[in-house]
Amino acid sequence: MHRIPAFLRNKYVLAGLLFSVWILALDSNNLFIQWELSQEVRALEDGVEYYRGELERTKRRLNELEADPRQLEKFARETYWMHRPGEEVMLVEPLDADSDDTL
Repeated sequence: MHRIPAFLRNKYVLAGLLFSVWILALDSNNLFIQWELSQEVRALEDGVEYYRGELERTKRRLNELEADPRQLEKFARETYWMHRPGEEVMLVEPLDADSDDTL
């Protein structure tokens, strides 16, 4: 006959073990869920850092465009196809290298 060790027969140790199992594995906020949530928080914090960097680059670009009217005009023409009155805008699409169409 197998004997149960004396410390496992103690009601306080048994209650503590059951409580630990409940908190670590069975509860709705168990250890595994907390680990997944912390991973998600880290990913979101990395995203925040990325967007802060993008915001800084955009602010620098905006300051450059505000300082130089020629750069602003170039940006507007290339990005939004803006033109002066009387000018015509022609969009030329490059041919793909793998395309069979030849002119």
